[in-house]
Amino acid sequence: MSEKTRFDSSLSASKQWIAAALIAAAGVAGGAYLLRGPGSAAAAPASGHADAPSHKDGEHHGEAAAKTGAKAGAQADAHQEADQHGDGEHHDDKAEAGSKDAHGAAAGGHAEGEAAGEGLVKLSPAQAKAAGVVVAQAGRASIKKQVLLPGEIRFDEDRTAHVVPRVAGVVASVHAQLGEQVAKGQLLAVIQSSAVSDQRSELQTAQRRLAFAKRNHEREKQLWQERISAEQDYQAAQQALQEAEIAVANAAQKLSAIGAGAGADAGTGGSSRYELRAPLAGMVVEKHLTVGESVTDSTASFTVSDLRSVWAEISVAAPQLPDVRMGAPVVVRATAFDSQAEGRIAYVGALIGAQTRTAPARVALANPQGVWRPGLFVDVELLAGESPVPIAVDAKAIQRPDGKESVVFVPAEGGYQAQVVQLGATDGKTTEVTSGLKAGQRYVKEGSFMLRAELGKASAEHAH
Repeated sequence: MSEKTRFDSSLSASKQWIAAALIAAAGVAGGAYLLRGPGSAAAAPASGHADAPSHKDGEHHGEAAAKTGAKAGAQADAHQEADQHGDGEHHDDKAEAGSKDAHGAAAGGHAEGEAAGEGLVKLSPAQAKAAGVVVAQAGRASIKKQVLLPGEIRFDEDRTAHVVPRVAGVVASVHAQLGEQVAKGQLLAVIQSSAVSDQRSELQTAQRRLAFAKRNHEREKQLWQERISAEQDYQAAQQALQEAEIAVANAAQKLSAIGAGAGADAGTGGSSRYELRAPLAGMVVEKHLTVGESVTDSTASFTVSDLRSVWAEISVAAPQLPDVRMGAPVVVRATAFDSQAEGRIAYVGALIGAQTRTAPARVALANPQGVWRPGLFVDVELLAGESPVPIAVDAKAIQRPDGKESVVFVPAEGGYQAQVVQLGATDGKTTEVTSGLKAGQRYVKEGSFMLRAELGKASAEHAH
């Protein structure tokens, strides 16, 4: 073999060995990188550099180049992984921060909206008009001092008659029924009475004696004028006539006193017939007679009352007596139904009851329609005085949405705002406002109940 051939063979073997060494070094560097991670990349060059003097220059440069390439590749991979991880974490942090900021902004806006809309009922002018909302101004007013007294409707005793027979007897017939309207003098019942019979007999006897005394007096007068009879006989006849006249008048008065008349009833049913008649026009409100019943001169037979006028009887406690004066105007209201009437105090008792510790008072009421029936309980409202206040509103404007605080609705932007107020005196129609409203401020006079309902509906929807 020639010298050149041996050189070429040696050069070719060296190249093959160098290529194998480069491949092995690249494999070792890659395995070390995978085992130790990116932080160990700096150790590979140092180790490779330490081994470099044991190799030839060509081997050293080849190995260095291979190791440099492996290091660059490992660093590039590590840098790419780190960049990808860092970017992902960075983007996630930004997204999370943005979400928190957006949630906080939404919560702040919601809270601000609640604070701004609390107590506000949103209504357009057209909706308010359709709902019947009427606005007025708060201002000066007079609060009436009123006293409320309990009472009861009673018969007007000046127009009520309690009919009794005034004689003993037996009921022969009854001609009036309970609840019937009767006229004055109308026949109510017929009673057969022996006492009436005796009185009529006495009257008839007196009348006959009077007739005889008249004839005797005329005869004696004539005889005395003709000088036939003595004057003494004429005077005796004159005295007898006067006594007979007195006896007739006395018997007639007895019959008249018991309501039996002067004998006019005797021809229609005998001298014992006694007619019970209505002493005034009115309604038969009580009836206690039946046919065949025995009665006395004090038996309550009928009660007839003219119900076109009634009394409201009031019980007045001692502290209220200074406010109850004769002629004071009052309003009487029924407790069982919606009805009222105006009247005046007609009587105030001078004594206080030992048991009730109240004094009686009375109001005369006209009752043309018969609405006020005796026995009906009433409330009597008495006007005791008036006091001016600087700020007042209509009592219907006051509402209590939560059952505690009193509010008045006032016009606001977009609707009506519930405004808390402090109240003073009231008379049921007008209420004093001590704080919460200014003089001249506008408020909802009519329709506040509807606004309260809308406010409650909105609160319930917000709670759900």
